[in-house]
Amino acid sequence: MSSDPLHTTLCGIAMASPIVLLSGCVGFGEEYTRVEGYSNSDVGAVVLKGTTGDARLGNPAHRIYETPAGMLNSIGLQNPGVDKVVDEILPGLDFSETRFFANVSGSTIEEYERVTRRFDDSDIDAIEINISCPNVREGGVAFGNDPQMSARVVAACRAQTSKPIITKLSPNQTDIQENARLCIEAGTDGFAVINTVTGMAIDSETRRPVIGNLRGGLSGPAIKPIALLKVHQVYQVAREHNVPIIGQGGITTAKDAIEFLIAGATAVGVGTALFYDPLVCKKINAGLLDYCERNGMLSVGDLVGSLQA
Repeated sequence: MSSDPLHTTLCGIAMASPIVLLSGCVGFGEEYTRVEGYSNSDVGAVVLKGTTGDARLGNPAHRIYETPAGMLNSIGLQNPGVDKVVDEILPGLDFSETRFFANVSGSTIEEYERVTRRFDDSDIDAIEINISCPNVREGGVAFGNDPQMSARVVAACRAQTSKPIITKLSPNQTDIQENARLCIEAGTDGFAVINTVTGMAIDSETRRPVIGNLRGGLSGPAIKPIALLKVHQVYQVAREHNVPIIGQGGITTAKDAIEFLIAGATAVGVGTALFYDPLVCKKINAGLLDYCERNGMLSVGDLVGSLQA
């Protein structure tokens, strides 16, 4: 075991920190490397932008709207398509700095299979299956809110790759524990909990929706209490099978990250906070180290699932 308290193992993947940069927030892994003082080596993994079989232009404007303690986004999975990502983007990433996870999206099960199969033949470290995107009209959240359909997507992707699969679960569903249970049976190796919460914004002067797609995904501190509960609920199912969780939703400080670890997350995802503080991960790492030192803990792993009844 590493002597570094931040060292984390997720789905058999060794990571230098429990911090994972979330899909859609850092492009295809190179955007924040242009920021002075930022380094991918400060995080355990980077999840690439959602990728589909063919290129997508995404949703009409407006796509982003700031809300109290959060942000609505409705990008619509704009991306250049999986072939360009694998052939042109992945070769430019420095895999010695951190781990890189693909994010697979689709409108049909066949598209999920195709994209997963393409990433299987690449240097990517793991594959996150996005079955819970609330801002696309086809696929996305329609898959993630139906436990049976979620399991079908996971099983289909599982048959296409030997790489670790991390299933991104939606908070916009009736029984997230049942969904998690069926996804484990279908072969997922881990979970990302949660995706954004579906919401909308209205311009009172024009009486029209602010978001061009009417609805979007709410992220940021506003959804943290929801995310904490969902992580704890999924943990009750996942721990029986040693299936780890990336806890995410409103993490902006080390205290936030610690709370998610206590709730049952093995790693923590940071996304919206990067938009106003690109160097926030350094601060979270420092806070985690300080907490471990003050509490006599050898590893952040000692915190996982340590919630007291």
